[in-house]
Amino acid sequence: MKKRIFALFVFSALVLCFAPFVGAQFIAPSVLWSGSGGAALEILRQLRLPRVLLGWSTGATLAVCGLIFQALFRNPLASPDMLGVSMGAAFGAVTYIRLGLAFSLLGLISGISVFAFGGSFLAIMLLYLAGSMRRGALSLSSLLLTGVALNFLFGSVNMIIQYSGGYTDTFRMMRWTMGGLQTVGFVSFWSSLPGLAAIMLIGWLTGPQLDLFVCGEELAVSRGVSVKRLRKLLFLSVSFVVGVSVALCGPIGFVGLMCPHICRRLTGDAHRELSIACALFGGAFLVLCDTAARLLWAPTEIPVGIITSCLGSLFFIWLLVHDGR
Repeated sequence: MKKRIFALFVFSALVLCFAPFVGAQFIAPSVLWSGSGGAALEILRQLRLPRVLLGWSTGATLAVCGLIFQALFRNPLASPDMLGVSMGAAFGAVTYIRLGLAFSLLGLISGISVFAFGGSFLAIMLLYLAGSMRRGALSLSSLLLTGVALNFLFGSVNMIIQYSGGYTDTFRMMRWTMGGLQTVGFVSFWSSLPGLAAIMLIGWLTGPQLDLFVCGEELAVSRGVSVKRLRKLLFLSVSFVVGVSVALCGPIGFVGLMCPHICRRLTGDAHRELSIACALFGGAFLVLCDTAARLLWAPTEIPVGIITSCLGSLFFIWLLVHDGR
C-alpha cells in the first residue's frame, strides 16, 4: 500500500516537473538557470507554471470529491457532475457574460468566477432543500433525482441565454462551458488551494466512517457513526468545494468518476489512503489531459474539458460493460 502511494507521489511529481516545459513550443529546462531565457522564461513563469499548478490542484480536488460522493451515495457511478452543481455554475457564468458585466473582486477574482460560484451556490441550496423535504432528513434518492432534474433545467436555461446573445457573447459562453485552465499568474492557483486543503482534511478525518458507510447504514450506525450528520457534512462540503473549482476553471467533467476507480485498483478500498492516492493521481491526470489539449492541435488549443469528457464517456461505458459481466 505505502509503496504504491509512494509510486503515485513520484509519478505526480514527475508530471509536475516536466509538464511546464511541454507545449506548442518546447522550452528547455536549462532556461531556469542559464539566465538567458528572456521571453521563454517569462512564458514559463507567468503562463505555463501557473497553469500546470492550477490543473494539478483542480484535478486533485475533483478526484477526492468524486471519491467521497461515490462513498456517500454508495454508487460507483456517482460523481460531482451529476448533481447539477457544474451546470449551476455555468448558469452564473453565462448570465454574467450575457449581461455584459465586467468587474473583479478586490482586483484579484474575476467577476465571472464570482457569478459562477453564485450559480453553484444556488444549485447547492436547491439540492439541499429538495433532499431535506422528505421527513426532515437528507434523502440520497431525492438528491440524485433532483440533481438530474437540475442538470436539465440549468442546461435548458443556459441554452436559452446563449441563443439570445450575440455572436461574440455566445462564443464566450460556449467556450467557458467547455472548461479550461487558462490563467495568467498564480492568483487562481492560490484561490484553489483552500478547497483542496479542506476536502483532503475531510477525506482523512472521515475516512474510517466512510469505510463503514459503504458497507451499509445499519452497520455504520451500529459502530457509532452519526449517519445524518455525516451526510450533511459530506454533501455540503463537497458541493461547495466543487463549486469553487468550477468557478475557477469551468465545468471539467468525469475526473471525479474515473480517478477513484483507477486508484481503488492500485491502493485498495481504505478511504484514508484512497483520498491521498486520488489527490496524487487526479492532479497528474488533469495535467496530462491539459498537456494533450495543448499539443494535439498545436498551435491551437483544445479545451481540456473536451478531453476529459471523451475519456470519461469511454470509461463510463467500460464500467457498465464490466459490471454487466
